Amino acid sequence: MTIEDFLIREIKPTDNPQLATVIRSAILEMGAPKIGTAYEDKATDNMFENFQKEKSAYFVVEHNNKVVGGAGVAQLDNSEENICELQKMYFLPIARGIGLGSKLITKCLENAKEKGFESCYLETMPYMEAATKLYKRNGFVNLEKPMGNTGHYSCNVWMLKKI
Repeated sequence: MTIEDFLIREIKPTDNPQLATVIRSAILEMGAPKIGTAYEDKATDNMFENFQKEKSAYFVVEHNNKVVGGAGVAQLDNSEENICELQKMYFLPIARGIGLGSKLITKCLENAKEKGFESCYLETMPYMEAATKLYKRNGFVNLEKPMGNTGHYSCNVWMLKKI
């Protein structure tokens, strides 16, 4: 399996059910709690609609016409600053470890920069070690405290990158 076997494209309304399954299965696989995470977000079932607001975008990773991952950017909730948030970045095992994470982060950050954002914030959990390493490799640095108000109180690793 190589990165060329996968397609990165903008989300479509028909992606919602598959993407919700990807997100929830990845959360369970990582042993993350269902509460205080994307698992229980209403947005998880309506990803296309959720990313139709101004200055937001979501990209899915497709393999053999099946959604196997995705990530998006949107204005950081409850922040007046020109900061976006990298949101709902999850992959099924088939899409991990081949460079898709960095490729998707780059696509999201390029989109955010085009929309005028100056920084990108994200939240994750300490036991999502591969994700944390990926974010650090892509220039994100740890913060002492959260920014904005995402409602994800189970996520206690906060990171930021200037774009």
